Amino acid sequence: MGASVGKEDGAPMAEINVTPLVDVMLVLLIIFMITTPLMNHKIKVQLPEAVVHKQNEEKKVQQTPITITVTETGDLFLNDEPSTKPAIESRLSVAAQAQPQPPVQIRADSTTPYRLVGEVVKIAQSQGMAKVGFVTTPPKRRL
Repeated sequence: MGASVGKEDGAPMAEINVTPLVDVMLVLLIIFMITTPLMNHKIKVQLPEAVVHKQNEEKKVQQTPITITVTETGDLFLNDEPSTKPAIESRLSVAAQAQPQPPVQIRADSTTPYRLVGEVVKIAQSQGMAKVGFVTTPPKRRL
């Protein structure tokens, strides 16, 4: 007469009906099998090849970067020589007029407060330096 919902003692049934799951998976498999061949390009076109022009070594002027080091205590070094903020400002203002501009590389300890690094970045930008970057250590490779 009536269908049993659970066990004979009235407890809920703990088995999962996997038939709908199998049906959905089979439909998805059929859809992917049909659409995969359609993803290939049917119209053959000969694409242009990229040509890389090598610059002459004579024309390419190798710019040495300006390195500013900031220690945890706030000491500043310009190209590995002790320096001050006004000296760095004057050096960067002269370098900003050069064509092409040399890049500015900022090195800092991992424990240096970002406020100190931010001040150096602000000095470089206020003097008109276009390329300001940070020097970091590459991540360790995991095997």
